[in-house]
Amino acid sequence: MSDADGDHDRKSSKVVFSTLVANGDWLYMKGEYKKAIENYASALTLKPGDRTCLVGRSKSYLKTGQSENALRDAEASLEEDATYFEGLYRKAEALYHMGEFEFALVFYHRGQKLRPQVQEFRLGIQKAQEAIESSVGSPSSVKLKIKGDLSFLQKEEERVQPITAIQRLTKEKDEQPQKTPKRKMTTKQMLGEFYSDKKYLENLLKDEDLVKGKMKGGEQLQDVIHGCLSYLDACTELRSQEKPVRARKHGRKLTQRKRSKGRRNAPCGPGPFLLRSLDDIDAELTSGNAEESLKKAEDVMKMVQEWSEEEVPNKNEVLGSLHSCMGNALIDLGDMDQALHHHQKDLELAQQSKDPDEMSRALDNIGRVYAQIGQFSQAIESWEKKIPLIRGGLEKTWLFHEIGRCCLELGRPEQARGYGVRSAAAADAIGDEKWQINANVLVAQAEMKLGNVESCVSHFEKALSCSKLQEDEDAMKAIQKALDEAKQK
Repeated sequence: MSDADGDHDRKSSKVVFSTLVANGDWLYMKGEYKKAIENYASALTLKPGDRTCLVGRSKSYLKTGQSENALRDAEASLEEDATYFEGLYRKAEALYHMGEFEFALVFYHRGQKLRPQVQEFRLGIQKAQEAIESSVGSPSSVKLKIKGDLSFLQKEEERVQPITAIQRLTKEKDEQPQKTPKRKMTTKQMLGEFYSDKKYLENLLKDEDLVKGKMKGGEQLQDVIHGCLSYLDACTELRSQEKPVRARKHGRKLTQRKRSKGRRNAPCGPGPFLLRSLDDIDAELTSGNAEESLKKAEDVMKMVQEWSEEEVPNKNEVLGSLHSCMGNALIDLGDMDQALHHHQKDLELAQQSKDPDEMSRALDNIGRVYAQIGQFSQAIESWEKKIPLIRGGLEKTWLFHEIGRCCLELGRPEQARGYGVRSAAAADAIGDEKWQINANVLVAQAEMKLGNVESCVSHFEKALSCSKLQEDEDAMKAIQKALDEAKQK
């Protein structure tokens, strides 16, 4: 085989690999987890050990209940770089769903040490602690053991969107400052909500049987815990240098919460209750039971409205998430007016909280409702407000495509072409063949409306080429038909 043939094969293999990974990501987003696993598996045959691909397959395995396979892929993604934080998060998640909450907690802490800005690690620490305490009691009164079967406590996968609204809920304990030594109080003030994590790790060290154990990767659990504690100590020292304690006292006061016996409340506190409730609401909607999802969201909404700001510090964000859930359920039920009302309420609350992620979610849903009822101008207006809030390439390419599609529906081919070109560029940047097809078809249709037949043919040919790489028979037939018609003109 000649060098030219070898280069061609390598380029072809690279294109196919990128296509398979992008398709796996897209299928995961659509909820087609088994198909996503197949695409990731095919990609790994072309590029074994690719850590991005392994992480993608790991989270897909977890969605289908294959926790052990998820753990195996997560560990494989860490073989070359043990500090790969996405691999650490997937490993922690897999361990958590296998019921190994203590080990999961250690890896959530390790990930947070490497990436303190990633909120998922903070949330993971909280839910792992709550799982341990709810199953065996608080660490101060119960000695944790490695042995035993905790699989009956296995939890479902956490939500992706609404869960972000409550990830800053903290569990504040009643305290007696007059009995607290001065140094201890200083550490509490410096670490804030992280102080409970420090105490939890210190209590774990008291369990001699536990700390002598080893992780699945061979690490000594005692060393891992000491590493996490060293990091928290370093944070305490750094914060004490940045801001005096006396100044902090006026900025934040610990509150003592004594709930009345008659108040309706979850026995384990608002945080865990809301996590489980949002999971249940989402599960009902995912399974096609929109009515039950709506009913549960309305019930939780009534309870949250009765709680104070002290019990739910970010109450507006929680309410916004519930409005979003209710809006999505109403879309499935066909009540677009009420769906729009709830998504607009979500946007109002997000603007009050000044949370860009919440605003992006609300604007996305509002645009979706407008587009479905044929009010394309309003859809464009909503989606264009979302553009500055875009996080990633995939979000960018589909958003530009949807705006361009609405422009085409309104008879604005020049604007449609502009957004189509931007969508195609974003799809090229992330190597997403699926969206390259959609974007090039949009540009081709806009060019046809503008009378630019040659450019129209060129973009249809690009779309056809991508559909062949995807082996999408339906797309190939539809694009070929449109291409033939364009050539005749």
